[in-house]
Amino acid sequence: MYDTYGGIIRGDTTQRNMALVFTADEYGEGASFILDALHDRGIRGSFFLTGNFLRGPGNAETVKRLVADGHYIGPHSDQHLLYCDWGKRDSLLISKAVFDQDLSANYAAMAERGIDTSEASFFIPPYEWYNRRIVEWAAERGVQLVNFTPGLGTAADYTYPEMGARYVDSQQLYDQVLAYEAQSPNGLNGVVLLIHLGTDPKRIDKFYHRLPELIEALIIKGYKFERIDKLFR
Repeated sequence: MYDTYGGIIRGDTTQRNMALVFTADEYGEGASFILDALHDRGIRGSFFLTGNFLRGPGNAETVKRLVADGHYIGPHSDQHLLYCDWGKRDSLLISKAVFDQDLSANYAAMAERGIDTSEASFFIPPYEWYNRRIVEWAAERGVQLVNFTPGLGTAADYTYPEMGARYVDSQQLYDQVLAYEAQSPNGLNGVVLLIHLGTDPKRIDKFYHRLPELIEALIIKGYKFERIDKLFR
């Protein structure tokens, strides 16, 4: 399923499969906890990492484990650029040359960390924010832009109390996933559920700590978890 901009936002809604995806730029303190939770259940996740994250001196072991555990690893931009205006989405804030240079740098950082970039053809844009031109530019590179399934609010796990009304605590996020599953005609079939690999220290209530509980609840409901390249094959 594609959105109006050409990004893939959902897989087959007739099959009880879904993808857990994780993005990281500045923060990644949840990596060990998340990887343990996935390993305990034999789940392969999909991780979209910026060049900033990949070059981080403290992240080398995380990347090695991602590779060793068989997770999908894809680009999330090199410098975590904002591609288009928040209020006027069709207004680009970067040129095609900047986009190409940034994405190339992201792939170069992946290769330097021993990641096979030939298999990294899916891309989640920084801030999960883009327009049709960005999707077209990615396609010219042989890269398919993907995003989380609309209606799932877990991407708000980056918020913290000082943001006021924008803050969403982890119980609300957890309850929202189960409410979506119960109310949607196709449940969570084919959905892309996004969680951040780490968040600002000002957020004490880390949603990724609820991941084992959420996985267990969804397994009981009959869901299986696929890498994103398998979900969209």
